[in-house]
Amino acid sequence: MALLEEKRVEEELSYPIMVAERVRSAVDEADSFKAECSEVWKQVDRLLQMLRTLVRFATATNTSAASPPLYERPIRRVAAETAKNLDRALALVRKCKRRSILHRVVSIVGAADFRKVLGHLDASVGDMKWLLSIFDADGGIVLSLPPIASNDPILSWVWSFIASLQMGQLNDRIEAANQLTSLAQDNDRNKKIIVEECGVPPLLKLFKEGTSPLAQIAAAGALCHLANDLDRVRVIVGEHGVPAVVQVLSDSPMRVQTLAANLVARMAKHDPVAQEDFARENVIRPLVTLLSFDTFVDDQWDHLGKQSIHSIVQINKELGKGSRGGRHFANSYSNSYFFAEGSSRGGNHRKERENEDPEVKLQLKVSCAEALWMLARGSVTNSRKITETKGMLCLAKIVQNEQGELQINCLMTIMEVTVAAESNADLRRAAFKTNSPAAKTVVEQLLRIIKEVDNPALQMPAMKSIGALARTFPARETRVIEPLVAQMSNRNAEVADEAALALTKFASPDNFLHVEHSKTIIEFNGIPALMRLLRSNEVTQMHDGLTLLCYLALHAGNSESLEQARVLTVLEGADRTVLPQQLKELVSRAIIHLNLYHAGMNSQRMSYLP
Repeated sequence: MALLEEKRVEEELSYPIMVAERVRSAVDEADSFKAECSEVWKQVDRLLQMLRTLVRFATATNTSAASPPLYERPIRRVAAETAKNLDRALALVRKCKRRSILHRVVSIVGAADFRKVLGHLDASVGDMKWLLSIFDADGGIVLSLPPIASNDPILSWVWSFIASLQMGQLNDRIEAANQLTSLAQDNDRNKKIIVEECGVPPLLKLFKEGTSPLAQIAAAGALCHLANDLDRVRVIVGEHGVPAVVQVLSDSPMRVQTLAANLVARMAKHDPVAQEDFARENVIRPLVTLLSFDTFVDDQWDHLGKQSIHSIVQINKELGKGSRGGRHFANSYSNSYFFAEGSSRGGNHRKERENEDPEVKLQLKVSCAEALWMLARGSVTNSRKITETKGMLCLAKIVQNEQGELQINCLMTIMEVTVAAESNADLRRAAFKTNSPAAKTVVEQLLRIIKEVDNPALQMPAMKSIGALARTFPARETRVIEPLVAQMSNRNAEVADEAALALTKFASPDNFLHVEHSKTIIEFNGIPALMRLLRSNEVTQMHDGLTLLCYLALHAGNSESLEQARVLTVLEGADRTVLPQQLKELVSRAIIHLNLYHAGMNSQRMSYLP
């Protein structure tokens, strides 16, 4: 297929034309079945005329700078099938030439052979008529069914839509993009056909042209539906889709930007290569800018840089109170920042943005937050860029003030950034210093959600974020541990388990302050809460809690709370169960360590296991 695509379409059409000319000569030389051979030639002659018409059209289109590029996929497929049928006709007609008696005995020709060949030629005539009708329609959509696609009508529809998308007028292109969107919505097979038949390049072209928001919306809708699979996303990336998407995101009406952000999210979700390419194209900046539209975050960081940290924090506090003056100042300054820092044509959309439906503004933010989430997931590079654009403050403020999907998407973005920081010391030190206003704001919101919001969908990512930042908190920062200890008693088992997992990262030996944090956990009555959690869980589901219990025993073995809760007995009981090897070794070490302090407890066996 790769070699086939390298040949010019005129060369692809030259072979069936050559075979048709050979059929003419063979018919002239036929000695038998002359009437049947004449019928064959009539069909071949019709094909020959249509092939030459198609060659003239292709040549004129490809040599004209004003003409849109020729859509070649159906031409190549029909030309290849026509060439096979002409080869069949040539082979049959040649058998009708007088030769030796032996050859005539071996090569017996019958009427059925002619009926079969004429049927193939009729099919090729139908294919050629359909093909010419596409190019005669001035870019309009043709929905008739050619014989070549009789077993798969979707193929002919895709060909017609893509031809119209690539070669039609603007309205026809919009309609074709919408039709491709409808097909892509149906099933993954349709998506595969659209991509295989080269539908991505004209969709991207329509998307980035910017001649009509309706056209961009139609193209983006189709691309979003196609971008739900690694292979298809790779095709979009390979067609230089990433810079096109970033360009549209930076300079388009809000409704178009929303779909561009959706496309970023989908591509980043399914393809790490796309994540990297978006990082190189610096997509984080416009996403954070759009997300912070109508907020004060941009004003704080980008236009008050000369002020002190204290002044910035004060503004943050004042605006957080919701005063009318502060809110007016924030919105007006954010608007001016957006249009100054957006694109060169940002001012063209300013009035539209100010008058836009609030629902449209909200959906844009939801989409931008999701895009940031998908970009940050598993990517230290993109997570670092989010912190460098001061996006963390924006995310934290939205988590504080918003609800629903926007709040969840922002919280999930924070979670991914903190997880990346957990695995990368440089990012952790740069973005989550204890004296950083952004870091403080983020932590405040995470703790607020853990303590005040009774929603596992929010509490769990918040606790995971705090756990990921465990190595950034000093020993005196005990306020982050108390709510986690309290959540180990949560009625929701998943929330309680997540709290235990977060606390495990505070007590882990990987944490330089593990001894101090372990003592703090015990001081906040972490042992009774942990014991209740262990009792409520199945043995196979208690590994995180058991790990935490071992760490507390190892790092604060002389605590009376451990003795009162009979932790040694619990660990000895767990040691007799089936555990992963690493956890079993940890339990054994904890038992040995506790025996140094509570040797007398061996005689006080508990009759249950957690």
